[in-house]
Amino acid sequence: QVQLVESGGGLVQAGGSLRLSCAASGRTFSAYTMAWFRQAPGKEREFVAAINRGGSTYYTDYVKGRFTISRDNAKNTVYLQMNSLRPEDTAVYYCAADTNPSIVFPSRTKGAYDYWGQGTQVTVSS
Repeated sequence: QVQLVESGGGLVQAGGSLRLSCAASGRTFSAYTMAWFRQAPGKEREFVAAINRGGSTYYTDYVKGRFTISRDNAKNTVYLQMNSLRPEDTAVYYCAADTNPSIVFPSRTKGAYDYWGQGTQVTVSS
């Protein structure tokens, strides 16, 4: 069983920055692929970024160059640094863990991730 707890969301003006954190339980955190998804009101939950056990990263096109995913295995934590935020980035951001080593990286599919956090709200004002 893996528990994920996100933090760091809030209200920020367009062009500003936020850093999201996701603290994970479990002794094998370093073996998981971790990802961030987001869900805006009335929309489907969508993939944002992922990082695998080796530190390789993958981003969806609309955040490339603005967002950075990273992990600290000593702290069982994954981060999402978000810069140059836009109003369209407004959403609830979710942390997810893929504990299945057979899943090919990267996976943008929600079904590939077997544990989820409760989400943290990010609101970007214009």
